[in-house]
Amino acid sequence: MPSLPLMPRALITAALIGMFAGCDSIDSQLVTSAAMDVLQAATLTNDQIRSLSKQAVAAQDQQHQLAPAGNAYQQRLQRLVANHLNENGSALNFQVYLKNESNAFALADGSVRVYSGLMDKLTDDELLFVIGHEIGHVVRGHSKKAAQVTYSVSAARKGVAALGGVPGQIAQSAIGEFSQAVIGAQFSQAEEKEADDYGVGFLRRNGHNVQAAVSALRKLGNEGGGLLSSHPNPQNRADRVAASL
Repeated sequence: MPSLPLMPRALITAALIGMFAGCDSIDSQLVTSAAMDVLQAATLTNDQIRSLSKQAVAAQDQQHQLAPAGNAYQQRLQRLVANHLNENGSALNFQVYLKNESNAFALADGSVRVYSGLMDKLTDDELLFVIGHEIGHVVRGHSKKAAQVTYSVSAARKGVAALGGVPGQIAQSAIGEFSQAVIGAQFSQAEEKEADDYGVGFLRRNGHNVQAAVSALRKLGNEGGGLLSSHPNPQNRADRVAASL
């Protein structure tokens, strides 16, 4: 991480401590840590982002049932992605969560997780579009940005933690909250457009049916929840993609 001048660090730390100066139970060490988090969030290196993402996906893997190697879902996924273990310089690893939910995500360390419920609903090419879309968030830097924002928010939580009590106890279970927040991050309309376009390009480059991008978006949009519930209108996205093919 690039070195930061002493004065900004001192000023920010002093400001945070000043905010909580009237509180008897303040933990100044924790407030100082919160101040450092604010500074570090904007200057996290790619290696640090990957490390945080690796911790986040490990926490999620512990909370979900992973499909074993011989499982039909895992075998299908590995067949589909066998030639896609490195995308645009990013090494990728793929696993299936055995859960009846239409969801998938990719984090900045190259971890891609696909839910079995999503696989049940989509054809191979449709599933590859969704996978390409999620990879697009990584390749285009959206996942890194989400991790930085999430890490920055942890500073505010540490500020609450410094006051002690129940909120503080919740705040100090950092990695669990971080993993939930970074996986549930909402991307902007522009970022979703970029990821959709990347997913279409992913299909085209690898000789798959690009119309699968449209049908996948329409299928998932008709569900009214799941993978696309917090994203820009999927039917509008499907129309835009269809018009671009």
